[in-house]
Amino acid sequence: MSTNIVAFIIVLGVLIFFHELGHFLIARFFRVGIEKFSLGFGPRLFGKKIGITDYRVSVFPLGGYVKMVGEEPDSELNPADIPLSFSHKHVMKKILIVAAGPFFNLLLAVLIFLIIFLISGIFILKPVAGTLETNSPARIAGLAKGDLIESINGKAVSSWDDMAKIISGSNGKKLSFSVKRNGDVLKVDIVPEHREAKNIFGEDIKRYAIGITSAGDYYIKKLNPFEALYESMRQTYRIADLTVVSIVKLIQGTLSPKTLGGPIMIAEMAGQQAREGAANFVFFIALVSINLAVLNFLPIPVLDGGHLFFFFVEAAIGKPVNIKIREIAQQVGIFILIVLMIYVFYNDITRYFFS
Repeated sequence: MSTNIVAFIIVLGVLIFFHELGHFLIARFFRVGIEKFSLGFGPRLFGKKIGITDYRVSVFPLGGYVKMVGEEPDSELNPADIPLSFSHKHVMKKILIVAAGPFFNLLLAVLIFLIIFLISGIFILKPVAGTLETNSPARIAGLAKGDLIESINGKAVSSWDDMAKIISGSNGKKLSFSVKRNGDVLKVDIVPEHREAKNIFGEDIKRYAIGITSAGDYYIKKLNPFEALYESMRQTYRIADLTVVSIVKLIQGTLSPKTLGGPIMIAEMAGQQAREGAANFVFFIALVSINLAVLNFLPIPVLDGGHLFFFFVEAAIGKPVNIKIREIAQQVGIFILIVLMIYVFYNDITRYFFS
């Protein structure tokens, strides 16, 4: 339990710090005054004031905020503070300041993956046949366990993923496999068959397959800095894309809302990953950071995405959105977040105490 709590605090602290640091740095770049930089909400625990900025840690750790001069459009300002006012900046500057928070969460994930890939390289699953299904196209064509697929239709295959992509995109046409077996190179022609399967969301999908599983053989590919950066960005994109698709599936009802988790679930997972080792733990931080970024980009009032929506409208119509409309939207956004928080807490409690 103590490991879960410590790991949870570290995860939240890192994610919140980077998120708010994004807002802070871009705001300062555009010469917006910062009144408070807080990790946590509620009463101030401790901190230090430098210039006009109070850097603080607050009581409730589930979040954080950057309080900018003139953040509220209707706030009364000393004329001397107008050059420092957020509301008085050009709308594009306001958009960049708000977007910087979730963008820095994505940047954190890229940096974590970059370090992991530079140190450890990447694991490549070899295209080696493991189990062959009875009466499968692969077995009928003469493929055998332990065969290493070197090329398909003359195209070199260096990983299991490469092979799977070629097979799934075959449209059922005959494929010519170049196979290495006991030092000999053989040619095997296989016609993939159309199958029904389940994707990660439990949906029925149709794909082409030849009826083999991986032998589990792999090698580690060392990466130079440019390759590591590319793989880091690609990994971040893939996880972000999967997060977006998951949200869409939740809205459509394809994915059960019972899969949603809150602080208890995150703490339990953080503790588990911490016990597995440092690499697993920092990878988990990157994963949660990407999820946080995507959620913050949602056009829900109160979240960064809600603010961005109003600023884009402001850019389109040439003036700020009516304050009354924004206040109503904020109230709706707060209500949505409260309902969502209650639901994920309920999920956590039932999952943790009654499962």
